[in-house]
Amino acid sequence: MNEQQLWQAFQAGDEGAYTQLYQLHIKAMYRYGMSLVAVSESFVLDCIHDVFTELWAKRERLSTPDNIRYYLLRSLKNRIMHLLERKERPLTPLLETDYETLWAEPDTELLDALETADNQQQRLQRFIAQLPPRQQEALKLRFVENMNYDQIGAILAVNQQSAKNLVFRAIEKLRRLIISVSLIFQLFFWV
Repeated sequence: MNEQQLWQAFQAGDEGAYTQLYQLHIKAMYRYGMSLVAVSESFVLDCIHDVFTELWAKRERLSTPDNIRYYLLRSLKNRIMHLLERKERPLTPLLETDYETLWAEPDTELLDALETADNQQQRLQRFIAQLPPRQQEALKLRFVENMNYDQIGAILAVNQQSAKNLVFRAIEKLRRLIISVSLIFQLFFWV
């Protein structure tokens, strides 16, 4: 059963399909929620559960989204922002050290696509942690969540071109960091 069929079964009241949707997307939603703001893990999990509770309550009125993951991530972001605004808590961006812990156990698809060796993966993690938070988020949405630029733009509240620019600048900065480190390595060990 593909995701669209799973969604339709969920809309018809199939609890098994609802559970499968949750299991398919919980990790991506958790990673994304934790990357948005520096809040507690329980806050993010509560927001995820709120999203799924609301989905179940409104399932018969929902249309089938073209991209379910995009829909769920957007719903999660809206829920987090709504609760933060309602509680009048300041939106606290994550610090560089927070991003290092988020990438400590990276999605293997992202790192496998960029580098294969463990040593290279660790280096890449350090490079990614050096990117500005918006570029990290754009990279993650593009390569981990496989979203297109329109979807990235909608989540980041920028236009499609700005989303492309964020991803491009992140990749360019990673490329420059990797090249500079390899040149330094060659200078030290070329003798």
